[in-house]
Amino acid sequence: MSGTSLDGVDTAIVNFEQQTPSLVASHYQRYPEELLQAIKRSCQQSSINIEEFGQLDARLGDFYADCIQRTLSKNKLSANDISAIGSHGQTIHHSPNSEWPFSLQIGDPNRIAEKTNITVVADFRRRDIAAGGQGAPLVPAFHQQLFHSNSETLAVINIGGISNISYLNKDPASPLIGFDCGPGNTLMDQWCQQHLSCRYDEGGQLASQGKTNTALLQSLLSDPYFSATHPKSTGPEYFNLAWLQPHLEQHPCSINDTLSTLCELSADCIALSCRQLGDIERILLCGGGVHNQYLRQCLEQRLEVPLATTQLHGIDPDYLEAIAFAWLAKQTIEGKPGNAPSVTGANKALILGGIYPA
Repeated sequence: MSGTSLDGVDTAIVNFEQQTPSLVASHYQRYPEELLQAIKRSCQQSSINIEEFGQLDARLGDFYADCIQRTLSKNKLSANDISAIGSHGQTIHHSPNSEWPFSLQIGDPNRIAEKTNITVVADFRRRDIAAGGQGAPLVPAFHQQLFHSNSETLAVINIGGISNISYLNKDPASPLIGFDCGPGNTLMDQWCQQHLSCRYDEGGQLASQGKTNTALLQSLLSDPYFSATHPKSTGPEYFNLAWLQPHLEQHPCSINDTLSTLCELSADCIALSCRQLGDIERILLCGGGVHNQYLRQCLEQRLEVPLATTQLHGIDPDYLEAIAFAWLAKQTIEGKPGNAPSVTGANKALILGGIYPA
């Protein structure tokens, strides 16, 4: 799994023999700086050189294969121990509401299959979009299987570059609901990289030293995405520093105060999503944002609901997304649907992705 934070690749080896999947092993690999800059250029441009694009697709396929081989090697496992690889790929552009909707992930699965000699499942989002869906978020179906309880209504909130929510009503007759809340870490990370010479605000320490600019925060929250009804999904192609700039021009503030306000924005759009869904008895957090203590503090101030991470259920919050794409690959291999139409808006449940045999 490589998400919108663009920090690197999470590899998870998952055993599905028991009712609750177990994380056998994991590995995190940062993107080399030159490769990271190539990905960023592809994500930020409205047009791209075909040669550059094709080479990046191939390079990412090789890089993902290398991550997998490193994970196997350090855990003394071989290709024969693995049934299949679920490869999300790197999202270059997500545009589910354009005239011709699409979502584009790259990292050539042919190269992954060839170099690892393991069957690969990839390209999970486009079939859902072809059936009228958003293609995102896909993880709520897995959250439902993993965490649903008949005794309490839960919300699972993943805070990656973009934050998303899965609403798991304890009433089994209620439909599964999930959608992207808005920016999670992406605006804060972009601001840190542009103005503070760091990749991200570790623990939220810098944001905690600033003061919230209330006028700026209210201006940001006036964006129509936050009040739009679900199904809905978004990405850094929408929430980026170019989106932020006109709001800052109207409500200028210091670098640290802006970072603090962006952290409050991430907390507010999550809290707003929770309020739109009704009664929630417990919230489980996952994703890189769980390590931002200031963000968690902001969330606790807004939500009168117990907060915990998915570790409460024995699932590492840093690897839940990677585990989810292992599950999606398993669904595909077994000929079972991977999407939830009530979440994405697709007209039916579908087997997702393409299979690239070993």
